Amino acid sequence: MNKYLKEYKWSNIGEMIKNDKREAEICDESFSGKLVVISGTTSGIGYSTAKLFASHRANLIIINRNEEKSKEQCETFSKEFNISCNYIITDYTNISEVINTGKKLSTLEKDIDVIIHNAGVFQTTRTFTKDGLEKVFQVNYLSSFILNYMLKEKLASQKTARILFVNSEGHRFAIGGLRLDDLDWKKHHYSGLKGYGSAKTAQLLSMIPFVKYFEGTGVTINAMHPGNVKTNMGENNGKFYRLSKHLFVNPSSRSPEISAEALYYLGVSKKIEKSNGCFFNLTTKEIPAPHVLDNDMAWKLWEKSKLMGNLQ
Repeated sequence: MNKYLKEYKWSNIGEMIKNDKREAEICDESFSGKLVVISGTTSGIGYSTAKLFASHRANLIIINRNEEKSKEQCETFSKEFNISCNYIITDYTNISEVINTGKKLSTLEKDIDVIIHNAGVFQTTRTFTKDGLEKVFQVNYLSSFILNYMLKEKLASQKTARILFVNSEGHRFAIGGLRLDDLDWKKHHYSGLKGYGSAKTAQLLSMIPFVKYFEGTGVTINAMHPGNVKTNMGENNGKFYRLSKHLFVNPSSRSPEISAEALYYLGVSKKIEKSNGCFFNLTTKEIPAPHVLDNDMAWKLWEKSKLMGNLQ
């Protein structure tokens, strides 16, 4: 029996539906000279977010797989907005590459003011990486955990920093919670929604230990549902999936610029500088599903993630 069912409140689901129609709060505060690290910026939400921060004169470090697109993006933003833009090429399906990126970021002399974990993938079939891990879990969750873990001492030593996850209402698809004994889905039936929901659940659970770790510092960690956004996520899943997405999903989808505005607000606005360990639907604070509030599971995941990420 699902132990979380008794904790569900239909009123929270009603609020979620209502919040999906709300507009994002807008922040016009300058971020000139600040340093922002963003993953997955070559298209969609990541690109729009990087461009918006650059337009407010923030300096950027972008993390992507594609060097040609990253170089072009940095050159364009540097020229257009007169900022510093650098890139780190990292394949999130390769733990050793993620660890190397963590080392580079953790030894930066400059403070990291905002780090936005946006990189993600959606798979309709169970797929494994060269590390032997289920791909959606590794890309959407474990890689961001590794970076946060490796940066925790640097960020804690700073006066302030904000960590943001581009998360999803899709965490609610993992209605039974995270199955730590079956992260490779050998005991349970895999579907794209279940795999995606589990990875997003893990992201939200990971906030609980990080909030505890950063207690007494100026570091906050929050997550955001970006809304139904028109991006190319999932278009790697074949012609039928792409056709269905273009016919039934994209027509009602919104511009990624809306999500970018929300991320800028969450990263910069003084109105929410004390918000910590929160889940936002764009910029509206929301109560997530009960299974992502499980304190015991959060700490078990913390230990499991350290082992999977080869962390001390």
